[in-house]
Amino acid sequence: MKHDIITDAKKSISGAVHTDRRHDSAEKHVTGRAEYCDDIAEPQGTLHAYLGTSTVAHGLIRSMDLDAVLAAPGVIGVLTADDVPGCNDISPTGQNDEPVFPVGKTEFHGQPLFAVIATSRDAARRAAELAKIDYEVLQHALDPVSAMEADYPHVTEPLKLERGDIAPAFDTAKNRIKGRMTIGGQDHMYLEGQIAFAIPGEDDDVVVHCSTQHPSEAQHMVAHVLGVPSNAVTVNVRRMGGGFGGKESQMNLFCAVAAIAAKKWNRPVKIRPDRDQDMTATGKRHDFVVDYDVAFDDTGRIEAVDGTFAARCGYSSDLSGPVTDRALFHADNAYFYPNVRLTSRPMKTNTVSNTAFRGFGGPQGVVAAERMIEEIAYALGKDPLEIRKANFYGDRNDGRLLTPYHQEVEDNILPRLIGELESSSDYQARREAVLQHNARSSIIKRGIALTPVKFGISFTATWYNQAGALIHIYNDGSIHLNHGGTEMGQGLNTKVAQVVADAFQVDFERIKITKTTTEKVPNTSATAASSGSDLNGMAALNAAEQLKERLVAFTAERWNTGPETIRFHNNMVEIGSELVSFNDLVRQAYMARVHLSAAGFYKTPKIHWDRAAGKGRPFYYFAYGASCSEVSVDTLTGEYRVERTDILHDVGKSLNPVLDKGQVEGAFIQGMGWLTTEELWWDQAGRLRTHAPSTYKIPLASDRPRQFTVKLAEWSENKERTIKRSKAVGEPPFMLGISVFEALSMAVASVADYRECPRLDAPATPERVLMAIERLKNRE
Repeated sequence: MKHDIITDAKKSISGAVHTDRRHDSAEKHVTGRAEYCDDIAEPQGTLHAYLGTSTVAHGLIRSMDLDAVLAAPGVIGVLTADDVPGCNDISPTGQNDEPVFPVGKTEFHGQPLFAVIATSRDAARRAAELAKIDYEVLQHALDPVSAMEADYPHVTEPLKLERGDIAPAFDTAKNRIKGRMTIGGQDHMYLEGQIAFAIPGEDDDVVVHCSTQHPSEAQHMVAHVLGVPSNAVTVNVRRMGGGFGGKESQMNLFCAVAAIAAKKWNRPVKIRPDRDQDMTATGKRHDFVVDYDVAFDDTGRIEAVDGTFAARCGYSSDLSGPVTDRALFHADNAYFYPNVRLTSRPMKTNTVSNTAFRGFGGPQGVVAAERMIEEIAYALGKDPLEIRKANFYGDRNDGRLLTPYHQEVEDNILPRLIGELESSSDYQARREAVLQHNARSSIIKRGIALTPVKFGISFTATWYNQAGALIHIYNDGSIHLNHGGTEMGQGLNTKVAQVVADAFQVDFERIKITKTTTEKVPNTSATAASSGSDLNGMAALNAAEQLKERLVAFTAERWNTGPETIRFHNNMVEIGSELVSFNDLVRQAYMARVHLSAAGFYKTPKIHWDRAAGKGRPFYYFAYGASCSEVSVDTLTGEYRVERTDILHDVGKSLNPVLDKGQVEGAFIQGMGWLTTEELWWDQAGRLRTHAPSTYKIPLASDRPRQFTVKLAEWSENKERTIKRSKAVGEPPFMLGISVFEALSMAVASVADYRECPRLDAPATPERVLMAIERLKNRE
């Protein structure tokens, strides 16, 4: 027996940190056995809700006749603002500007005005079309420019970041360029749409199963609209079929409707909009119009930047304040601006209220920075990569390390990262080949670009940088893990379980990962801002260390030895020269009445932010990356394809390299889609016309680069004390897709011999590419 224990102790545990481990639900995903919210068995008597929405973009509601709705087959009743028992507001920032159902006025086409409750979803959906609503139509503004012209208000207080003095820098500058860039929005296009399923309980209680990235916010919002304390509401999330930020605050409406109806009729209620209504009634990535003014010397080094970032925020604030703030935080990307002033203009518009989306405003800031670099390169006749390198943040020796928000860039690894990718992608030789090809070919033009990413990691709302976790060890040695993060396909549960397995030095399979629920871990932050592993991994590690400390104390007392002689490894516990299986030790600890449950907690250190002053350290650290893409463009049609992409990305000391690599690949494709094929379009009446996969085009498998090489910077290690020295991976690689946009720009510029920046707006659809080509040709 002892020989078997010693033999087992020599084996390595499965699923330790820093090793490849497939997603814990991978087989369930591909076989269809993974259960989502809509797969939960419906109790007898379950009702179904569907939203009735506005048919004008801006108007006073003179009357709302719902008699035909109520008389429709299967209809149990309707909900309007009068049926909200608590507060008729689901604003995530508490600005009281986002009603569940509006009173007297509609502010965007597709705004939910009422909900139908029926015995089937089909009955509710059909009945919702029978409403007769009389409007007094008002003037509307659909985009930030028209909103500014109409003197619409900001939905939240603007931000200004300032350092140095731009006025004298502009006055003395040898070179100066002013321009405007329009940056399109993006729909989340998650595979699983919005859904909520509410089950009433006794007294004030209600349980809500839903697809949300922020269970605690859904809990608080449901309590808010019901007029009950948060302890009466339980929100459960087993998994989501994608989120990308679209389920951070946008789920509030659906949870509120389901819960109000469930309590009103004392029956379970489910609401699941179809894809069209999901896209018209929920917010998207913010569109931006950026006005920039940049001064630079003859070498291309930037001397001053003045930028105004106007955003299409929609009819309410939602998360537009922090989104537009982060756009300014990343308007420098990887570049040092000696003198800078950046201003946000979060404009109210008569469109759906825009919200969080992977990158959270950061991509819009980064692409604007790259546009200025591109402008300088074409003005000076230089390779944009040369201009990028000339403007990188430096070090303490040259003093070029202070961001526009006065945080020092302490860990700039971009010079090494860019150098390695430039070499491995053979950038210089390929650029020369592209130039030669374009000189010979009059129809098919090529472009190549190598772009960097610097992305700050932390919630800019400092109080969100906290997390909790709960671990139970049962007396058979099995482990139950729960934490405040949500699983949306990114592998968060797998990574956190790896952290716990590594802490106890037991096999990954021993750990049971359970649904996220507000019953177990309270006051959770959203799984957003790329912070899921950072926060929840550290909280779980804290819980594991508490349990290990108790087990070590018990073992030291029972074996009459010092704690330093006790070591966990390979499903065993080494006590001096004796080996005891983890199961046996846990059983003995239980018999000795050792507490085998622990609640862990973590809060990010060092961060602080003074918004009024525009100064602080909003980010704990920066994640970096670089991408080199080559494209081919048909100048007769504007159609293009991505020939090759090489990526080198920094995830620190990766918790799980294969999952991180998958996140980089997916983020790149999604970022590429944002800048190429994904176009949101409203008609003059304010109707979103790109409201289904038939009219809104995300990248297909055939759109991926013909050659696609993704590598992690294995030499990188986070200098800050993050979970196992890893770095966040969710959002930073999204901006790697900008290399495709920049390569398209080079291909277009070739038709005018690279003398002029094409000033492509995003998304660079084939139509926009073709129009840019024709515009440059006509100037010849």
